Amino acid sequence: MGFSVTSSAVPARLKRLRKGSVRAAEGLLVTHLPSVRYLSGFTGSFGVLAVTHEDCTFFTAELYRTQARQEVKSAQVRVTGPDALGAAARWMIRQGVKRILYEENRMKVSELRHLEKVAGQDRLSPVTGRVEKLRMVKDREEIASIRASQKLVARVFQEVLPLVHPGVRELDLAAEIDYRMRRYGAQGPSFDTIIASGPRSALPHARPSAKRLGANEFVVFDLGAILGGYCSDMTRTVFLGTPAAQVRKQYKAVQDALERSREAVKAGVAASEVDAAARKVLKKRGFGPYFVHSTGHGLGLEVHEEPGVTRSNPEKLKAGMVITLEPGVYLPRKGGVRIEDVVVVRAHGAETLTPLKTELICL
Repeated sequence: MGFSVTSSAVPARLKRLRKGSVRAAEGLLVTHLPSVRYLSGFTGSFGVLAVTHEDCTFFTAELYRTQARQEVKSAQVRVTGPDALGAAARWMIRQGVKRILYEENRMKVSELRHLEKVAGQDRLSPVTGRVEKLRMVKDREEIASIRASQKLVARVFQEVLPLVHPGVRELDLAAEIDYRMRRYGAQGPSFDTIIASGPRSALPHARPSAKRLGANEFVVFDLGAILGGYCSDMTRTVFLGTPAAQVRKQYKAVQDALERSREAVKAGVAASEVDAAARKVLKKRGFGPYFVHSTGHGLGLEVHEEPGVTRSNPEKLKAGMVITLEPGVYLPRKGGVRIEDVVVVRAHGAETLTPLKTELICL
């Protein structure tokens, strides 16, 4: 088992968290593992990070003793039994913490009940999004990791294209993609690979099936990998055969919606404005009712992060955010088109991390 090197940015992340979210006599229990990794470098599957205004301690089980001491450089490491959460709360109390903050949206009811027994209900305060807000803006190291992950999936997609022809099963293409991602260094897919052909391509989150690809139909490829802990996400739609005018019209509408949303991206613009830019194009082309999901989402240690690029999100984009742009048009019983790129928000526009063009590929 190999261990990753702790990010050099971790101490600065902890400093920002303390400054903005943890006051004197307060402590924050971080239990969501991607956030634990972000703040400590720990890549295992069990642990709690206890952050006070003055100190930081990581609690884990004996199973992770060696790994935690190799990976965690920003906090003291304490090896406890299976009750890391209780141990972290008791440690906070001994440090004089009067108010223990816990991640309300990340804690199971059973964990909360246990925490109430250990620390007392009056001492506990629920919070949401304290670490997620920090994670929205990526540093150079994180952006480099996401860029590398995007390059990996682009390479895999291009290698698999020669295998795409009528008669091939969706399941077989998905298996080939997952194999090649791991072969090139990915820890695994960042989500279940989507291959959807023909009428099934009109299902935005269709799982690969035993259906065989047919002539004269769309095939949607949505794939992502985890590389160095960071996710990629890319969608391309190809057509098997010679596309009719209506097919080209549908594809061009989605392609143009993607470009308009990309042009709308820059620091200071509301996420809802980026979503609106894509919807405006599709509505004008007559496809408005067939765009049934949001335009995009944040990307990082998790494949779905804040900010959501939705029609209802007023949050202003900040330089350094990494988001997906993925408009789609899904015509029931006919077929769907989705094209997805990943971009970095910059002061004056978007930097695209997906290294492939968006033109329609006909096979």
